[in-house]
Amino acid sequence: MYESGLILEGGGMRGAYTAGVLDYFLEKELFLPYVIGVSAGACQGSSYVSRQPGRNKQVTVDYVSHPEYISYRNLFLKKELFGMDFIFDKLPNELVPFDFKTFNSATEKFLVGTTDCLTGEPVYFEKNEVPDDFLKIIRASSTLPFMAPAIPFGNRILMDGGIADPIPIRKAQSDMVKKNVIVLTKPKGYRKKKSSFSWLPRYVYKEYTGLNQALATRYKIYNETLDYIEELEAKQEVFVIRPSQDLKVGRVERNPSKLTQLYDLGYEDAKKDFACLADWLSGEISYAAK
Repeated sequence: MYESGLILEGGGMRGAYTAGVLDYFLEKELFLPYVIGVSAGACQGSSYVSRQPGRNKQVTVDYVSHPEYISYRNLFLKKELFGMDFIFDKLPNELVPFDFKTFNSATEKFLVGTTDCLTGEPVYFEKNEVPDDFLKIIRASSTLPFMAPAIPFGNRILMDGGIADPIPIRKAQSDMVKKNVIVLTKPKGYRKKKSSFSWLPRYVYKEYTGLNQALATRYKIYNETLDYIEELEAKQEVFVIRPSQDLKVGRVERNPSKLTQLYDLGYEDAKKDFACLADWLSGEISYAAK
């Protein structure tokens, strides 16, 4: 059983919001014993666990204009809109070094959610289970359909963790986490619409029947999960931090100014909510005071 946990939604470049939230947590030295993230949330969560304030902003915002980061040239030459080798190799190993030593020795349980393309089911990996393949798992969790090739790992083919389990609250509950802090990347009231291209995966990913099914029902799962989270929120059983403004930042946003604004919003929202969050975690006041 874990007294508290941190659940991090994905959202591509909207992860800049999460980067701001987590930098404030690092500043206040708030470390929750259980952390789980998918896609961009897994990326942001890793630098939180490795105790590297500012790193997420560097990786998510400062390098976004680099030609190898996001470009249609990547999509044409490598069949990936995001430069996955650049993001998951050159950045952590050379340009903005990731502190593997601190990360591996951290006491937090850190899980990364992925989607099994063959079954369509969520698959979770804990950092201590895959220490030598950690970056590969994060990469798999961040591999968006149509934007990068799926990642083989063991006997599985893996892709974006946000497909099968977009906000893994139920996974945290099954792991006996008592108090969950959830960081979302869209404002309250947002719901996902069914894609007008829902037919496309069946042609692009003919061999991945599980992935096709998961993509077809993704919007329903996402919306049902948000409904469930808001029910828990109303009962003061979870603490949710979400954008207080809709800054209209897309998942493939390349504008550094917009991303900086989103990062700053995350930092300020966390700062605004922090006293109430600390009291909620300690059980001193109810969530309704937020």
